[in-house]
Amino acid sequence: MLLLSLIIAEAALETVPKSIAKHPSVVKQASKIGKRADEMLLDRSYHHSAMLKLKDTWKRGRPDLVHFTLLEATSTPLYQKNMLKVYVHTTANKAIFLNENVRLPKSYFRFAGLMEELFKNRKLRSNSDVLMELKDMEFCDLIGKLRPTKVIGLSRIGVKSSAEEVAKIVNSDTVIVVGGFPRGHFSSNVSMKIKYTYSISDLALEAHVVIARILYECEKILFK
Repeated sequence: MLLLSLIIAEAALETVPKSIAKHPSVVKQASKIGKRADEMLLDRSYHHSAMLKLKDTWKRGRPDLVHFTLLEATSTPLYQKNMLKVYVHTTANKAIFLNENVRLPKSYFRFAGLMEELFKNRKLRSNSDVLMELKDMEFCDLIGKLRPTKVIGLSRIGVKSSAEEVAKIVNSDTVIVVGGFPRGHFSSNVSMKIKYTYSISDLALEAHVVIARILYECEKILFK
């Protein structure tokens, strides 16, 4: 059976860094919801002024974007038929491993609560089953663990192609990498591990749209 892996790379999903935990905007929200500052998700909607001090700030603080991409990926027939493994690799070098048949909440607020629990406890369980696990891991180590035969990145600055043409070169144990950040491009730490990088549109498509298109084209080939 063909098994694909999808990595949402440099995902804008993290808890509030300690360096800005005492910023007034962070303290205000923490007090409002009754949580420690470093247990909340970093969110530009609430923490914009605090985030101005962070490195690569334009790539961070968009957990809603990661929510969209994960919903898209885990709603596909490929995932439901256990032919797709999904991973999230964050800007802070955390890797999230999703188990088979994980159903994510469609409500963003429920999703945010689950992610805060995951970052705190490192695992999410349903009875005795582990649904998600968080590990400290650099991108190169995640690729090394997966040992793919091919790594394909999708980026606006890649070689011009189409989702249909890219799907044709997917083979067994291929990893597809899509950025999980709102703007910019893959860092050198990520791009150096990607053998082929393609652009499937002249437009700057959002990550969940890219995922929907490439996985649909893969399904058309696999489910003939």
